[in-house]
Amino acid sequence: MSALVPFLRSSVDDSAETLRAHMAEDGYLFFPQLIPDKSILNVRREILALCSEADWLDSERETEEGIAASGVACVEGQPEFMRVYNRLQHSEAFHALAHASALLEVLERLFGEQPLPHARNIARIIFPQNVRFTTPSHQDYIHIQGTEQTYTTWIPLGECPEELGSLTVLRGSHTLGILPVHKADGAGGLGIDTDSLQNEWVGGDFKIGDAILFHSLAVHKALPNTTPERIRLSVDFRYQPLSHPVHSSSMEPHHGQVKWSEIYRDWIDPQFQYYWQRLPLNYADLDSRVQTVRAAAG
Repeated sequence: MSALVPFLRSSVDDSAETLRAHMAEDGYLFFPQLIPDKSILNVRREILALCSEADWLDSERETEEGIAASGVACVEGQPEFMRVYNRLQHSEAFHALAHASALLEVLERLFGEQPLPHARNIARIIFPQNVRFTTPSHQDYIHIQGTEQTYTTWIPLGECPEELGSLTVLRGSHTLGILPVHKADGAGGLGIDTDSLQNEWVGGDFKIGDAILFHSLAVHKALPNTTPERIRLSVDFRYQPLSHPVHSSSMEPHHGQVKWSEIYRDWIDPQFQYYWQRLPLNYADLDSRVQTVRAAAG
């Protein structure tokens, strides 16, 4: 992969017209230091504590460094990974981060109406030197459906230089429609062949608090975590205009192995519990176009 073109930077002070114009052209908005460090570090500490309890971290290093134990490389879907991941889903701080006020304010300006945060919040724990399972090029709409006007926010939980596995976006690819997919390793299990596409990849290093927001049809992927020992932690949160249709799966816990009643059991603040049930949602059927594309992948 050739050198990345740097992200075009957006600001919380940009007008709605500016944000919409940039999104319409590029398919993404990159906001430096949008999320307060404290909120991010709280979630990072909780996840790394779970990793430490699972003996995934080097016991001779500080937990907060996120240094993987020698020979440990779990991936999403494996039983040992899911035991930790299902415990992670109980984290109140993790789910509350998806409702960060600075992020919701930007989204409301972009949408021109109240944003709907999806409840299916996703965390990624990416081990070093496990290149085969790097998240492949893909479009989120294939997995989300509902409305194409759904946007993913990707936030690394700490500093994330390119070599740790930062996110990259194929600029302008959201205008290409739903693209053919093939089976692939890595999160989601489906990839897109981008060799014939003329769009340029944009990306770069992420500082703590940086966030990127991109359209559900924007092709994106992770860079491989090529560091010798550091685990990469990040989150995927998704949003759409409240008036648009949403698929019911977007309001279920990620992977569905734990129930909301279990997740909420020890929460202190009920503010974000079942919040979508208080909203006038318009539920959508599965998109037949996606079913066709998935079937073609075998």
